[in-house]
Amino acid sequence: MTIKAFFSPEGGCLKTVLDGINKSQKSIDVAMFYFTSKAIAQALVAAKGREVKIRIILDKNQEQETFSKSRYLIKKGIEVRYYQGEGLMHNKFAVIDGRLLITGSFNWTPTADWQNEENMIVIVNNEVVKKYQQRFAVLWKPAEA
Repeated sequence: MTIKAFFSPEGGCLKTVLDGINKSQKSIDVAMFYFTSKAIAQALVAAKGREVKIRIILDKNQEQETFSKSRYLIKKGIEVRYYQGEGLMHNKFAVIDGRLLITGSFNWTPTADWQNEENMIVIVNNEVVKKYQQRFAVLWKPAEA
């Protein structure tokens, strides 16, 4: 098992997320409460261009949020769904290639990277990653496209 911890502001969180996306080869599943990062959105579009399968579920507030990258990603052909359950979809995680997990309090926003006090961990562990993949499947199924 490998675990690495990162903190913001400006503690390597954004770079680590971008590195994970840029090195992806097969799939990226994202459950993110708040997503306004242009850099991360562009990296996901580039990954799609490499034929990486990308699925993103966001909290329902991201459908109307002015700075949300959801509409941009949809226009670029990435499958984005909005959580329709009770309460907030407050998860913040990504599973990359079914082997790498990025999670923590770090929202995918510029403010999270350069202003907020956030944490993020990267885990490579089959058992832990499998649990997050299962949770993603639970969130993904009932969400509306």
